[in-house]
Amino acid sequence: MANQLQYEKSPYLLQHRENPVQWYSWGEAAFQKAQREDKPVFLSIGYSTCHWCHVMAHECFEDETVAAVLNEHFVCIKVDREERPDIDAVYMAVCQALTGSGGWPLTVFLTPEQKPFYAGTYFPKRQRYGQPGLLDILQRIVELWQRQREQLLQAGDEIAAAVSREAGAEKQEPSRKLLQRAYGFFQQQFDARWGGFGPAPKFPTPHNLLFLMEYACLEQKPRGMEMVEYTLEQMARGGIQDHIGGGFSRYSTDERWLVPHFEKMLYDNALLLLAYTRAYQLTGRQQYGQVARRTADYVLRELTDGQGGFYCGQDADSDGVEGKYYVFAPQEVLAVLGETDGAAFNRLYHITETGNFEGKSIPNLLGQTEAAWPLDDSRLKKLYHYRFSRTKLHKDDKILLSWNGWMIMALARAGFVLQEERYVQAAQRAQQFLEQHMVDSQNRLYLRWREGEAAHAGQLDDYAVYALALLELYQATLEIRYLQQALQRAEQMITLFEDNGRGGYYLTAGDAEQLIARPKETYDGAIPSGNSVAGMVLQKLALLSGEQTWQEAAYRQLCFLAGQANQYPAGHSFALLAMTWALYPHKELVCTTAEGVPAELQAYLRNQRAEHLSLLLKNRENGRPLAQCAPFTKEYPVPEQGAVYYLCEEGACCAPVTSVKQLRL
Repeated sequence: MANQLQYEKSPYLLQHRENPVQWYSWGEAAFQKAQREDKPVFLSIGYSTCHWCHVMAHECFEDETVAAVLNEHFVCIKVDREERPDIDAVYMAVCQALTGSGGWPLTVFLTPEQKPFYAGTYFPKRQRYGQPGLLDILQRIVELWQRQREQLLQAGDEIAAAVSREAGAEKQEPSRKLLQRAYGFFQQQFDARWGGFGPAPKFPTPHNLLFLMEYACLEQKPRGMEMVEYTLEQMARGGIQDHIGGGFSRYSTDERWLVPHFEKMLYDNALLLLAYTRAYQLTGRQQYGQVARRTADYVLRELTDGQGGFYCGQDADSDGVEGKYYVFAPQEVLAVLGETDGAAFNRLYHITETGNFEGKSIPNLLGQTEAAWPLDDSRLKKLYHYRFSRTKLHKDDKILLSWNGWMIMALARAGFVLQEERYVQAAQRAQQFLEQHMVDSQNRLYLRWREGEAAHAGQLDDYAVYALALLELYQATLEIRYLQQALQRAEQMITLFEDNGRGGYYLTAGDAEQLIARPKETYDGAIPSGNSVAGMVLQKLALLSGEQTWQEAAYRQLCFLAGQANQYPAGHSFALLAMTWALYPHKELVCTTAEGVPAELQAYLRNQRAEHLSLLLKNRENGRPLAQCAPFTKEYPVPEQGAVYYLCEEGACCAPVTSVKQLRL
């Protein structure tokens, strides 16, 4: 018999609707039941493409014995961390404080007042290799709740109070020393043999690579670019990249980038698309452009909704087996491609009888000097269709606004730099989808959309990332509407989320549901934090608009971020990237034109090495709205024909010229 999750839209929650556990979704009904029945709350947080979430579900939540204990003694709540990042942030902080680590599935025991008193991650059904079993933990908590409840309640009060206390890092002015310290850390952690940073497991963390590329350019540090390029090359050759269908898995379980954790996430592929596109722009090396195209094409083919939005990702498991979708035996390849082509693929991509993953082989190019087969190669297409028919991958088809913002950003930039108009068009179509389906009657953003339903109030990441995506769309198209919308969303971000007392931005809006704590995240983990992105948005708007209000907002935020980053700068790489826009020379360019965007300007922007250039385009049609966005442009005359360029740098303006070649760029 289905539980309460049958009424939800989240693919993760729906995966558990047939469990014998009587799950509730997060809400008043569950906590009122806990208070009425005088029971503690069992909170389980995960996401639909999480391998260990599947393992614990099969071992525990599909088990009648475990379900009987949970149903009798607890009120059980399931949360999709991707739909409710605020709940996840609060209780992940609890888990990390209590255990020193975290991850998913996240398991937390609460009082009916939402106060946590015990937390962990994955638990097997019964004790194993020194790890406590869930049944043992449940029985112990039942005993404590009945006999020593005061201890649990006191622990809940103390933990809740500790989590709600905000770390008191002092604000400080951003400085190049912060960036230098982060660069030094990356140098120390660089794996010169296999690429990447630190030991296994290895995460791509593309925002670290984006920071290193900019720092290497700004400070003339060729070693920084060498570290990035070798890492990008090794990831592209390793099994972490899908050599048949394109796209990247979430991370590598080994130091060589060979054996991935096979789930593919939208945000990883968006950030990697940005990194490979930037590397191509800086170096001109075709292999980076090819990887960028393979990644973008994968997203457009497999993670794009019919209406234009982008899905969350694809699972690591097929038929309950991790990686089954991606691995091959030599005879399979020979049967699909024939003896000659099959043998060539097996040799190039290391498909062997012994295998490299549980008896089969993950295609990879590690150690090879030959180039990869092109993604449009008919032989790869045969393998792709065979693989697709052999077994299926679960797809999380909900649409998250902030993750869509990252992909809009990446496709807009890749489309412009690679001269692939279809990528820019896909980014524009996704932006139209968000505006049509994920904005409420008060013009505020929703966090999630699925099957015609938008839900959950947008959080900081939604506003900040979407504003940055709109700025990227403006730079790619120079259509004034994107700049107008970016300003509007940034204004909402300040109003809804800024902490006017201690600085920075909260994860949730001031009028959002009140949890036991109001998170304020600054660490740039798998995805840059909303605070780091806010810093980038505000600094870019300050430079584009020339307005004091934006300059002050950017200064407040960058000082807050500098204080937060001081102890561990390398953990705040996107914040440091935002700071480079304030700490290094910057140029502002206004192009007034009688016609469209000049071709010579597009060519320059496409190939520019310098990132720190703000561009505004003024023509006869957009003069008034542009002046509202950037008032200083009001007096710039539009020529009768051709174009005129006005360049300023560090507060000094040059004489206007009529050709890009005449500019000192």
